[in-house]
Amino acid sequence: MKSCKYMAYLVLAVLMVTSGFAQDKKALVGGTLINGLGSTPIQDSVILVSGGMIEAVGTVRSLAVPDGYQIISTEAMSVLPGLWDMHVHLMITGHSDYAYWDLEYKDRLASEIMPASAVQLLLAGITSARDLGAPLEESISIRDRINAGEIPGPRMFMSGPFIQKAAYPGTETFRWGVDGARDAREKVKRLADAGVDVIKLIDQDLMTLEEAKAVVDEAHKHGLKVVAHAHRPPEIRRGLEIGIDNFEHTGLSAAPAYPDDVMVMLKERTAASMIVGEPLYWTPTVEGLWNYVSTRDNPEKLDSSCWHRGLEQSTIDDIRGSISEPSELTYMLLTPKRKPTLLKKFSQLRESGVVMIIGTDSGIPMKFHCQSTWNELDVWVRVMGVPAMEAIQAATYWPAKFMGVDEQWGTVIAGRHADIIAVKGDVLKYINLLQDVDFVMKGGVIYKQDGVPVESALVAK
Repeated sequence: MKSCKYMAYLVLAVLMVTSGFAQDKKALVGGTLINGLGSTPIQDSVILVSGGMIEAVGTVRSLAVPDGYQIISTEAMSVLPGLWDMHVHLMITGHSDYAYWDLEYKDRLASEIMPASAVQLLLAGITSARDLGAPLEESISIRDRINAGEIPGPRMFMSGPFIQKAAYPGTETFRWGVDGARDAREKVKRLADAGVDVIKLIDQDLMTLEEAKAVVDEAHKHGLKVVAHAHRPPEIRRGLEIGIDNFEHTGLSAAPAYPDDVMVMLKERTAASMIVGEPLYWTPTVEGLWNYVSTRDNPEKLDSSCWHRGLEQSTIDDIRGSISEPSELTYMLLTPKRKPTLLKKFSQLRESGVVMIIGTDSGIPMKFHCQSTWNELDVWVRVMGVPAMEAIQAATYWPAKFMGVDEQWGTVIAGRHADIIAVKGDVLKYINLLQDVDFVMKGGVIYKQDGVPVESALVAK
């Protein structure tokens, strides 16, 4: 039974809406709050938002809504911090032919492709994201335009170009090769001076030890963490040797498990982090691998129009044509052999003590920015056996902690920025409710309400 105080809140909300009341102060009232800290959810919660910040958090019994607040009912909803996706690619959006895409769309990244990817993420409840690999100028521009309120999107943390031993032909604008330790340091310094938020390193096992170490040392000198691929055992071994902060992907192709010596090294690294330094983070990106066969055999989700937003019709037609025959995509031909290995590898990583965080590789063939993150959470919980609360923390608190912004984002507590989402129902029981986020607030601005985009907030300025 609802309290008299709560019913009074609703009456006041109706009066304010019908009178055309508009203000910066908002109160989210009535939902079950999962605040991102892993603690017991708060029933009948009240969240006061003012000036884009969370002013106070309580319940309908303990926290009165002051005069002048717009009351938004979250009754019968799960309320949680805006989600993070720690591995997205704004420069690609589901097309199956990279070589063609990189050439055909290189001049439309900043004007069409990356803004479209960003708004799709935001409307899916992703209020912060980490982009791992795109041209430098476009990366910085998109991030800064979002932060300035010129275009809608999540708070973006950008790596700019990959650092690797040698760029693949035709990818030189977003993949930078290194030739010697000095060149490695100069490339990282150039990225740091441009204002990137993180360094992305791949193929570190193909570099000399001096080159790979120079990348990490120079990044750390500039206060930047290093994210690295974990596709091959030597890549992991080298990464651990040079002090990588965050590994990406499960890797090892169709091999059944991580080698014993790699597991020993991982456990030694995680044990050391309990005494000195930060924990070792890992972004496994399993959803695309796990769900490929079902998508291939039942590609209905590819027909969703959610990934069309922001794209020109010719672009939509181009992407749709490239994935019209999912079983023929060479990018995915080995994936069915990899799927049976994922449970074991995922379990090994959890058992090793690494801090696992949600990331999706969103944008790769058939993986759209409006769908990837909730699918990753669903596979973690439904298939990999991760408790829903732990999975939510991996998409809220821990990403913010890794990026060093946990005092600003990642939790719904007083003093944090008001990045908040809500879904109808119990998300701790049914994690796949996140496929239909009903409410999206970023920085106190509402971008989606009652499941409908707030178009006035989504207009590019």
